Amino acid sequence: MELHQLEYFVAVAEEASFTRAASRVHVAQPGVSAQVRRLESELGQQLLDRSGRSVRLTEVDRPSSRSRGPRWTRWRTPGWPWTTWPAWCAGR
Repeated sequence: MELHQLEYFVAVAEEASFTRAASRVHVAQPGVSAQVRRLESELGQQLLDRSGRSVRLTEVDRPSSRSRGPRWTRWRTPGWPWTTWPAWCAGR
């Protein structure tokens, strides 16, 4: 897992579009899509629902009513334990 993969994933999730996310991170859209797929592959978990023309978070990353926000935004927190992210994201 690489930091830019997380950055691209967050951009796609916030923009709900690979095209807008690519523009935001200044990378071609196929590159953003490939890196997000690689992240999903490494985690063994689909993070985005690519149905139709829109992109939505899967149930894995949707915020619960108890949380303060989506789990994926926590990676920006200083001191966050990076090594636990794959297992945590997979719900383990």
